[in-house]
Amino acid sequence: MLIPVVLAAALMNAAMVAASAVSTILISDKLSPGLAGLPNTAGVLGTAAGALAVGKWTARRGRAQALRTGYGVGVAGGALTVLTAVGAHVSLLFVGMFLLGAGNAASLLSRYAAADAVPVARRASAMSTVVWASTAGAAGGPFLMAPSQSFARALGLPAVAGPFLLALAAVFCALIASTYIPRARAVEVSTDGERLAAPRRTQVVLAAAVMVVGHLVMVALMTAVPVHAHHHGAGLGALGLMLSAHTLGMFALSPLTGWSIDRFGTRPVVVAGLGLLLVSGVLITQSGPVFTPALFLLGYAWNLCYLGGSALLVTAELESKVESSIWTVSALATAASPWLFTLGGFSLLATFSWLLAVPLLLLTLRRTSPADRRQTSSIGS
Repeated sequence: MLIPVVLAAALMNAAMVAASAVSTILISDKLSPGLAGLPNTAGVLGTAAGALAVGKWTARRGRAQALRTGYGVGVAGGALTVLTAVGAHVSLLFVGMFLLGAGNAASLLSRYAAADAVPVARRASAMSTVVWASTAGAAGGPFLMAPSQSFARALGLPAVAGPFLLALAAVFCALIASTYIPRARAVEVSTDGERLAAPRRTQVVLAAAVMVVGHLVMVALMTAVPVHAHHHGAGLGALGLMLSAHTLGMFALSPLTGWSIDRFGTRPVVVAGLGLLLVSGVLITQSGPVFTPALFLLGYAWNLCYLGGSALLVTAELESKVESSIWTVSALATAASPWLFTLGGFSLLATFSWLLAVPLLLLTLRRTSPADRRQTSSIGS
């Protein structure tokens, strides 16, 4: 039953978007604009740590209970952000965002719960449905922020508390939805309903590397986009269009990606993802009409790499370790991107992307043995 998994993931994503956006404003007003990014950094680190914790909880208590625990920690985090907004010490905001990050980790890892709930021949499609649902949360959360401010004022609270109340309500509803997530079934690695041997360690390592590199390149390039747009005189409307195109690429075509993995295996999907990563990196260096379409391609390249790699991670330990690595890398890429962009613009960032992606593409394209080809769900298929 996918509905509770998908609903919980969408609600948690809406909570994270609302809290992340307003936390920067709160810190900018209370401390300094230069420190405004720290709450989101706490959220990213919380997601990385939460991924490892959810993996351990899954091994001990089962996947459904681990996800509920993650969302429960997220509820505690949401409550701390509300307390900060109504006058508590600002340090609680950082703790709250860190705990919300743990809830976000549960949301991200819930795609594997969706995979457990369907026949093995549809695992990738189920995971892609959860990733696609993130679009609803990311798009819907911001639209509710203004009404939430009015709601907070009606309660006699500061307006800034409204989005945090929205985040708390959303993550609490995610927790409720997660109580309906069924127990996981035994995991089998297959795309045609036939039980197969688990992928070899080298294949799993390569899949994990593809996910991490795809995320690193995407974050590094996208972090520089607002700076680039500002330098070229683009207004917020144009910037919004660019970011919307990228988000559409990240999530909207997820069902197509999942179907492709189930139908053709992960290898062609990963090859396409790495190839698009390289193409988009080149196009982004060109100012003009190709820039925004390049951001869409970058988003879809990430989608192909993320879901293609996920299809091979069949144990909770692998799933949580890779997810934690992705978000740790995300924090590093966010910090390094502006510095690299200042040194050499998108040309330097694109070169950096090629240096990471080309070796992976060559490894993925290498000739495989007959045994590897029989594993239709592996990169070597």
